[in-house]
Amino acid sequence: MTEKLTGLTQAEAEKRLKKDGLNEVPEPKYNFWKEFAGKLWNLSAWILEGALILEFILGKRIQALFVLAMLLFAAWNGASKKKQSRRVLDNISHKLTPTVAVKRDGKWIKLNSKELVVGDLVSLQAGDVLAADVKIMSGDLAFDESSITGESDAVKKHIGAEAYAGTTVVRGDGLATVTATGKNSRSGKTINLINNSAAPGHLQQLLTKIIYYLCLLDGILTLVIIIASFIKGGDFKTFIDMLPFLAMMFIASIPVAMPSTFALSNSFEATRLSKEGVLTSDLTGIQDAANLNLLLLDKTGTITENKTAVASWNNFSDLDNKEVLELAGAATDQRNPSIIDTAIDDYIVDKGLVIKDKSKFVPFTSDTGYSMAEVDGHNVKLGSFKQLSLIDKNANEKISHVNFKAGRSVAVLIDDKLAGVFILQDKVRPDSKKALNEIKKRGIRPIMLTGDNQKTAEAVAQEVDLEGKVISIHDFNDNTDVSTLAGIADVLPEDKLNMVKLFQEKGYIVGMTGDGVNDAPALKQAEVGIAMSNAADVAKRSGKMVLLNDGLTSIIKILDAGHRVYQRMTTWSLTKLSRTAELTMLLTFGYLFFDYLPMALNAMVIYTIMNNMVTMMIGTDRTHITYKPESWNMAKLAKIAFSLAAGWTVIGMLFVWYLNTHGFSHGTVSTMVYVYLVLSAMLIVLITRTRKYFWQDYPSKLVGSVQIADVLITFILALFGIAMTQISWTNLLLTFVIALIAAIVIDLFYQPIMKNR
Repeated sequence: MTEKLTGLTQAEAEKRLKKDGLNEVPEPKYNFWKEFAGKLWNLSAWILEGALILEFILGKRIQALFVLAMLLFAAWNGASKKKQSRRVLDNISHKLTPTVAVKRDGKWIKLNSKELVVGDLVSLQAGDVLAADVKIMSGDLAFDESSITGESDAVKKHIGAEAYAGTTVVRGDGLATVTATGKNSRSGKTINLINNSAAPGHLQQLLTKIIYYLCLLDGILTLVIIIASFIKGGDFKTFIDMLPFLAMMFIASIPVAMPSTFALSNSFEATRLSKEGVLTSDLTGIQDAANLNLLLLDKTGTITENKTAVASWNNFSDLDNKEVLELAGAATDQRNPSIIDTAIDDYIVDKGLVIKDKSKFVPFTSDTGYSMAEVDGHNVKLGSFKQLSLIDKNANEKISHVNFKAGRSVAVLIDDKLAGVFILQDKVRPDSKKALNEIKKRGIRPIMLTGDNQKTAEAVAQEVDLEGKVISIHDFNDNTDVSTLAGIADVLPEDKLNMVKLFQEKGYIVGMTGDGVNDAPALKQAEVGIAMSNAADVAKRSGKMVLLNDGLTSIIKILDAGHRVYQRMTTWSLTKLSRTAELTMLLTFGYLFFDYLPMALNAMVIYTIMNNMVTMMIGTDRTHITYKPESWNMAKLAKIAFSLAAGWTVIGMLFVWYLNTHGFSHGTVSTMVYVYLVLSAMLIVLITRTRKYFWQDYPSKLVGSVQIADVLITFILALFGIAMTQISWTNLLLTFVIALIAAIVIDLFYQPIMKNR
């Protein structure tokens, strides 16, 4: 039956491709204005809109215009960054388009799924994600159709049945003819391995707690001001007059720049990684990479080269060597060959023999442990000796002189009798030892996983300097000490999910590499699931990262990207917490000690806008790579941030006391406090972004440019009295010197803390 299915010629396929177009459906264009409107309808926007209405009711028209500008800017900026992030992910998604085994001109080739046309004959096996609607021509298969029906139960299909784009083959193998592509397929869309609406990762969830800290602080200080105003003899009118200031204190706490900074930093790193051979399908994988402390690594194709060669062959049958090898070759998969199939085929061809055609073929699955073919009246099985020895009970009596420790064994059964054993060996990659040492230097425990026996695994672990012992999966349990492990042998793909869950329960942040169908659940479960370059489609869809290059070096690039994101968001968190705390404490204590809020409402609005401009750019800042797994401790970050804020507030209050006791007007004090707060905000960014003293390091060009622009605008507003009381060059210089001295003093105390953070 299968021999009669010839598929299309290349010429026919090209004609149909020209007529019908690529097998894809153009995604709806990003609607900027729809996204913009959406940004005006969320919690942060509601607070700003409430403040805007309050300012208008109280007659503060100029301040209301500033709040309106902030609201529109936040919406415009959020929509712009969303557009930028989507563009980055769309570009990456095109590189993740799956390949399909197609028969053209009578030969099986691997083809980009976008080039499929109606009439193409394609090969299907477990793990494939259908890129077009097809009609099954041979084989019995089961499909996961949850992507189009919502039902999770596998659907069995036989010859003549239709299967649809977007569904996944979960069992079986066979051939199918393409019946509809692109917009004509039932799903109406091509396979896209990018999950643009991924659930928030650890970092994003923790950052939202910052809002809680800030609102709690603002609520307490606002209550202090209200109570103090009544104690000082104020009345309801006084309270009404203070409402705009109190509203602005809450506005200043809104992390307007957080979504933009977060999206910018992640998309910035996703773009960078794509140029370095790593495609990101879920941005949370980047941020979680900084917290990674345990990495589970496949041996074959990751630590060792994705090439396996036959090291020895033992014939145990009564047939001559030529006939046994040709029969064994019939049991290899010609449509979707594995590295083992390729190694055996190469060995047979090198001997001058041919790969026989078979009348029936069943590919290897982890359930059976072997492939099976019917050829020349013989039943041939090729697979694990352990599994095949269960069929031939006398197999163990024939293998006394076979050195199974020399490599991976593949047995051959002819008519259910052991006919021979191949010993295959993998070559360790030249970069594996160096890359594993780099991973260990970062405080990450690498553990090798392999289906090979314990002795073979021990030899590989020793060659790449993996420290610890190699145990069998049969000896692995809840009480196993992870810190003593170098590897786990005899691992089946289905064991990996249980291991990932167990390690996570023990408190580890787990990375996982995989390439097979049964690796998909473990890749999805791991915080950093990494699909290898040769992975099945379903594995690529399940992982958060897909490597384009073989080996371990690319994983180090993922770790570095995660640390860069972590450092930038740590800077953002410390900056946001400390600046907001400084502002609210300075205003509160100023009111308590001097009976007025020492900063004009206009200046407060401008200050908030200035801060959001620079913090938004932190997502592009230069960083340093740390050599230990990071962990988000919000209580510790809050403690450091509020310590910083306390230092700036104490010096700021001394400055305000000096101004109030030396004849400076309230308006002049307000402008000088505004300048002091803007300068302190810029200097806090410089202090928190590095573990050196701030004058020993410099930010990225974008961060530095925005900071310089903020300071220049601040100086111009203060010197010309725009939206605030005008001050002299002397007063401006005095404020600048005070802020600079404060930064130096604070940094001298802060850096020892920073280095141990």
